[in-house]
Amino acid sequence: MDTEMGRRPIGVFDSGVGGLTVLKELIRQLPNERYVYFGDMARTPYGTKSKQTVTRFSKQIASFLQSQGVKAIVIACNTASAVALEDIERDFDLPVIGVVKPGAKTAADTTNSGHIGLIGTEACISSGIYESYLQTYRPDVRLTGRACPLFVSLVEEGCIEDPVTTEIARRYLSAFKDTDIDTIIMGCTHFPMIEDTIQRVAGENVRLVNPAYETAKETKILLKENDLLNTEDIPLDEEAYRFYVSDAPERFRRIADLFLPLSISGAKQIHIEDY
Repeated sequence: MDTEMGRRPIGVFDSGVGGLTVLKELIRQLPNERYVYFGDMARTPYGTKSKQTVTRFSKQIASFLQSQGVKAIVIACNTASAVALEDIERDFDLPVIGVVKPGAKTAADTTNSGHIGLIGTEACISSGIYESYLQTYRPDVRLTGRACPLFVSLVEEGCIEDPVTTEIARRYLSAFKDTDIDTIIMGCTHFPMIEDTIQRVAGENVRLVNPAYETAKETKILLKENDLLNTEDIPLDEEAYRFYVSDAPERFRRIADLFLPLSISGAKQIHIEDY
């Protein structure tokens, strides 16, 4: 392996802070790697925007991450993974992984009834990308989607264990009651933050699939296949994590403290439209 390449960071991006759940899993499963994270705080949310707009935003961010010398890109956003992954794979000479495919594969492998529930943004659900991947793995699978936009706001307000979050979860997941759904994909990177609440409401017989966990596993495999795993310890005096945002760095830092098992000193604001 080219040692210099191995030392390069992994680029991770999201429309805002939700992708920090993916970064958390990456750090846990790949602790020897360096990371550059970008949160598009100025233009969040992506879930209500058109495919063309999300693709343009995603390619700008990929250009920025490439300028930071990353060795791979993780699209830690379900909406961007659903609509922009193929464009980024085509236009950038880097290994790229999104959060949709790993979650879909695990769900297809997990379900016994063949009926899977999907919760996420409207754009992610209406894109049909999860259904497309699921059909590839198991043609007999049925998918029922439910947009859950309020979950994002509740998480960002810190309402992790809160009666309001429980009540909203009951309303959203009522669409799955009295069905044979036995597996639910958490198709938004914010949702693992309230996984316990979702699990309680869904019931113990329903398996929740966390694409953040599955994406970290797939990233490790991807790096191994491309001979890009870092094999050297990171010096204690080196900052292994760098954070960038398009707006609201202080808000990002505050929410990051909820998401990550480490305290970050801050995030640097950049003008992403320059890329």
